[in-house]
Formats: sequence, structure tokens, C-alpha cells
Amino acid sequence: MQEKRPLVWLSAAPQNLIYHPVLQSLWRIYSLDLGKPPSLNLKLPAAKVGILDLREAKQDRQLYIDDWLSALELPNWVAMLPGPSLAASNDFLSAMVTKYCSDYHTDPIDTQRLNTTIGHLWGMTELQELAHKAAQHGYQSVALEGNSRAIRQVRSLMRKFASTPEPVLIQGEGGTGKEAAAKFIHQNSARRHHPMVTVNCAALPVSLTQSELFGYEKGAFTHALKAHVGRLEMANGGTLLFAGIDELKPEQQSAILRFLQEGQIERIGGTTPKTVDTRIVATSTRPLETMIATQEFRSDVFYRISGLQVLMPPLRERPEDMPELCKKILSGFPPSHCQRTITKKTFLDIATYSWPGNLRELQNRLRQAILLTNGSQIKPEDLGLPGGVERANGDNGLTLEQSRSRAEQQALSCSLALTNHNVSAAARMLKISRVSFYRLLDKHNPSSLSKRSDDVTPSAR
Repeated sequence: MQEKRPLVWLSAAPQNLIYHPVLQSLWRIYSLDLGKPPSLNLKLPAAKVGILDLREAKQDRQLYIDDWLSALELPNWVAMLPGPSLAASNDFLSAMVTKYCSDYHTDPIDTQRLNTTIGHLWGMTELQELAHKAAQHGYQSVALEGNSRAIRQVRSLMRKFASTPEPVLIQGEGGTGKEAAAKFIHQNSARRHHPMVTVNCAALPVSLTQSELFGYEKGAFTHALKAHVGRLEMANGGTLLFAGIDELKPEQQSAILRFLQEGQIERIGGTTPKTVDTRIVATSTRPLETMIATQEFRSDVFYRISGLQVLMPPLRERPEDMPELCKKILSGFPPSHCQRTITKKTFLDIATYSWPGNLRELQNRLRQAILLTNGSQIKPEDLGLPGGVERANGDNGLTLEQSRSRAEQQALSCSLALTNHNVSAAARMLKISRVSFYRLLDKHNPSSLSKRSDDVTPSAR
């Protein structure tokens, strides 16, 4: 018998719900109350679709819709609304559907049609995940993984940005996964079924900027034997990623200014402007505000691409994610190598190193380690980390108290992550008592260190 797939059911009145036998026979339903904020200890299985049931939403009752959808992070939502006339006249319901949902149904609910819809969305998501996994490689495929507060905040922010057509600027140190973030925004937007075209700004010669971005007509110059579609036009209906926009020369920035202002392009040799519906996402390793001050970047271009901004956290701010990131990076190596495991001592060294190269450096050092080690375990010396493990923030001006506080927080987060958040085991690893462990937790108030652990019981109705 095929195992039931999980279905999250967010309702404004879960106590009034009676689930149809067809849905109960095919789906394992998890009923949650929109009128209560999500619990910090919430844990659900890997669902791919959810029901946002707003049929009994009352204007005088507070609903925590944004909080729930941010906490659950499901790729697809299907809204259930009151009769068509009520739904059409209610601006609040219309806004919720437009912002969050892939589809909606109105009373009276056709259960068979609803089941077909959520089944189709589940299947499409599985196909997209397979295609996405095949297309990605290296650390970019795991850059957004993890349960640290830093990366959860970034994922939540990007989901909100994905629902708008506004340009997004993604900044961060090299190797933090900026391109993975750009793909995440595209794949969670209404444009995900249209192309995402990438422009490698560092490899775009000044002399070819116009022809590469805007295209040209046949006969526009000597070797223009046929018309050529530019990158901006290729991305019509989808997303254009300027990867490393801080690498563009001022004259190249000037070339894209009109498109950023008016959404129009004109091919070389053409006479008629063409409107192109392309969403712009840009990444930058260097802070563009600093480059404006030194006149390396145009302020008018900056203000047109930076309406929404994302700052990718460096790896040193995500120590509790290290075990999961390492295991997933290793799983991407050839089968003969990916069976190697990492010792707890190695994990501790990994978590307390500053990682100036971020995920790119982590991937390279793990690749080196699996080639150098002769046994089944990766030891600290196999990684080739610099002697005298660097402090995570690299600030030489820290006081002893500040250094101790940071070390305690890292020790707490790493020990919890390594012991699957078993407090007793974590305390033993740190060679302290449970009482001392809890005292440190209270001292640092690390809400982001507490792994979600309480299961939500599936509805039996």
C-alpha cells in the first residue's frame, strides 16, 4: 500500500473541519490553526503542498498568515475561499490568493477537482526539484540549506521578494551562494515557468555589451548575416541575472540604464523600441554603496536595481549549519569518496574556523580531505586548515569577555547540532553538567540554536 503524502491544512477555523474521505484516504493531513502563531518547536514532514483555508476567516479575528507561511516554507499553496461572489468582493482574500497561492477553489468545494489540483502541484514540484538538482553543482546546491537563524531569515525574505516583480540586489562575500539565492527567487516566483538567463558581467567585454544584451538586426554590421536576439529579450517573461554586476564598467552601466528606467530595448540596427517584460536580479561581491562613493558605480543604476536587497550571511555566522552542509557537500562527490565520515573533533575545528572563502572554500577543503585521507574518517589534519584556528569574526579588537562569549555560543550550537539536539549528550561532549549547559543557554538566549523537535499529530478526522 502506497504511503500517504503529507498535506498541510492551514485553517481559520480548524475545529469546524470535516475532511472528505477521498482526501483522508490519499493524504496524511496536518491541521493547523491560523488564529494562533506558529510554535518555535513545530516540526512537519517534507510536504510539497498546503491548503490555505480562508472560508471562515473573520475580520474581527487576527490571523497569522504571514508567520505560518514563512515558518512552513512550502513551495505551493491552494486557497479555499467562500462562494465566488464573496471572494471577488473581498480585497483581503484576493490579496492573499494573489500573493501566496498557485490556485484557489471556492465553495462548494469539488473534492475530486481539489485532489487533482494538489496532486498535480505535488508532481510538478517533484519534477522541478529533480531538474534543479541535475542543473546545480557544487556548493551552490546546498548554499541555502540549514536551520540557523541567519539562513532561515534569508529564505523567508526571499520568499516575500519572489512574489513581487521588483528588481532584487543580492550582496555578500564571495562563496556565500548569491547565485543560488537568485535561482531561489526565480523558482519561487510566478515567472518560474519562463527562462532565467544569466549574464556573467566579469566576462562581458565592453565592445560586445550592446550586441550581447540587446541583440542586433540582420545587416546591422558587416558580419551580421542574420538577426540575433539579446539576453534581455531572451529573458522576456522570466528573469535576467546580472551575476557580478559590480564588475561592469561605467560605460556598460550606462548602456543598461534606459532599459532599467523604461523596460524597453532597441536592437543594433533597429529603429523600433521593443518592450520587454524581464525581472532583474543582480549579485555583487563588493558593496555597491562604497563603489558609488569612489565613482566606480553609477548611483542612478544602483537605485534602479536595489529596490529590494538581500545580504547573504557568511559561513562563520552559520556554525550550527556545518554538520548538515558538510554531509550534503560530501554526498555530491563520487560514490567511492562520499562514504567517508567526519569526526566530531573535525566538526568542531570546522565550526570555529573563520572560512574567508565561505562555502567555496569549505567545498575545496572537503575535496582535498577525501583525496588525502586513507581511512574512512576525515580528520582535522586532512582539511589543511591554518594552524591556530582563527576566531570566527576575525576582529583583533575583541575583549577577552567578548571572545569567551562567542566561543560559548559556538560550542553550544555545534554540540547541539552534532548530537541531534540531545542536551544530555551535548553537555557530555562539552564535559559540563546539564545544569551548566542550561545556564549557558539562558545566558546567551540562543533561540536559533534550539532545533524544532515537537511533532504535530496528524488529524484523525
